[in-house]
Amino acid sequence: MRKSIATTVTGILGACAATALAGTVAIEPAVLETTTATGGFENARRPITNPTMFDLALPTTNIHPIYMYQNLPRRVNTTIGPVPMDGTVEVYALQFEIAFNERLSLVATKDGYVDLDAGSALWTSQTGFANIAAGLKYAFIYDPANSFALSGTATYEFPTGNHDVFQGEGNGALNLIVSAVKLWDGLQLAGGGGVRLPFDGQQATNSFLSAHASYEVTPWFIPLVEVNWHHVLSAGNGRMNYFDQAVGLVPAVATFEGNDLLNFGASNASQNRDLVTAAVGFRSQLCDSIDVGFAYEIPLTDDADGIIEDRFTVDLVWTF
Repeated sequence: MRKSIATTVTGILGACAATALAGTVAIEPAVLETTTATGGFENARRPITNPTMFDLALPTTNIHPIYMYQNLPRRVNTTIGPVPMDGTVEVYALQFEIAFNERLSLVATKDGYVDLDAGSALWTSQTGFANIAAGLKYAFIYDPANSFALSGTATYEFPTGNHDVFQGEGNGALNLIVSAVKLWDGLQLAGGGGVRLPFDGQQATNSFLSAHASYEVTPWFIPLVEVNWHHVLSAGNGRMNYFDQAVGLVPAVATFEGNDLLNFGASNASQNRDLVTAAVGFRSQLCDSIDVGFAYEIPLTDDADGIIEDRFTVDLVWTF
């Protein structure tokens, strides 16, 4: 029904425009310019993995619900030797973006509800809210004629989450991100990189690089591959914290960080600074304004030096 209404309104507006412009010499150039401006990005697709940091470079208005299911490694390396971990983490999140114009938008990149299911005595099963992050995205280059855009995003992460699920600590953080997208017919390449800068020494300072490639076989099947590299620039101070988990010892004994999902503030994270993951999946366009996505992600680095054994991500993007 929404599509029928939109078609009717579009027809009325088009008829009005044709009537207003009838008899003028500017009709054909105006139509050609509009077609060029809107056609260059109409098939652009949002990346799926690393969703709190890796975004589409185009400012748009959209709602983006996400579900993530992550298996934790059975054992992880720590300063006291290998210890059992196991269990799962589920995340239910809702991102949104409001475009003020073709170059500038308001983005809400992190929120949601975390369900931590412990698989060993190291953890306790807990639930709670994630931190909230929001800010602005601006397209420095917006070139529909060549289907290319380059944008910068700045968001502030508020420490509003629950300690039970490794959130809500520190004085917040500033995320600075640059992203780009380029399309050639059905092929899309996208990339992003940035840093997370906490406003205190308690948490780690991180950087990331992400890449995406997809090809539209049909609108219903758009296979994709993505790669993410998370890097610890400087470790946290290791202060005992999150006392419902391992009696607060995680920041002191962990030799890695939580990267896109968590930030332990681990003082020994410099021992395993890097987490590299790869993902395969697809997007499916349900209609002109809605598509769904699925990605399966695994670490390319040793899973005992991180908190991911594998991860399933499902999302929906409603653009309007």
